[in-house]
Amino acid sequence: MGQDISKIEAVMTAAPVIPVLVVEDPKKAVPMAEALVRGGLPAIEITLRTPHALEAIAAVNENVEGAIVGAGTVLTPQQYDAVVSAGARFVVSPGATDTLLDAADEHGVPLLPGAATASEVMKLLERGYERLKFFPAEQAGGSPYLKSLSSPLATAKFCPTGGVSLEKAPDYLKLPNVLCVGGSWIADAKAIASEDWGGIEERARAASQLGK
Repeated sequence: MGQDISKIEAVMTAAPVIPVLVVEDPKKAVPMAEALVRGGLPAIEITLRTPHALEAIAAVNENVEGAIVGAGTVLTPQQYDAVVSAGARFVVSPGATDTLLDAADEHGVPLLPGAATASEVMKLLERGYERLKFFPAEQAGGSPYLKSLSSPLATAKFCPTGGVSLEKAPDYLKLPNVLCVGGSWIADAKAIASEDWGGIEERARAASQLGK
């Protein structure tokens, strides 16, 4: 069955950056997401790295107009079911397994699976996945490495995530095979914990202008 490209591409082209978020307190998820949307970053990825991630996803989905909330660090079919039930509009995984891809085939909510090597990209292309996460981006070789995949694997387009900063994002965004980047610098755990909504909005606004 593979990927519904139009659905995942709408998420990847909503803004140049998808903020990758670790939310400890679900009560802070709504003002955090509102700040990101005000700053011009509607697509946001809340990772399943905390006990309250599902609550945070549900809260943003129900209460933040204009937000396209997704779930990150989804590793199993059970987690896929859970995040879809919570209201996730897209799902992100650091890699890909056949069981996870099979689960994605059963849902209308699109998956952005991770790949870091040519072979991993080829396997995903075989399964009908042309929109991928390049992870961990910096550690796997950064923008020069990703650029080298653009000719032999021309149909694959990526969202590089992992070690991507405000300084490094432009190098990725100018590549022909990059649609957006994922980054945690806009709203890191400290900014969320201290409720720095103004700072988050400001960084989101700067990020929304990248690549223009």
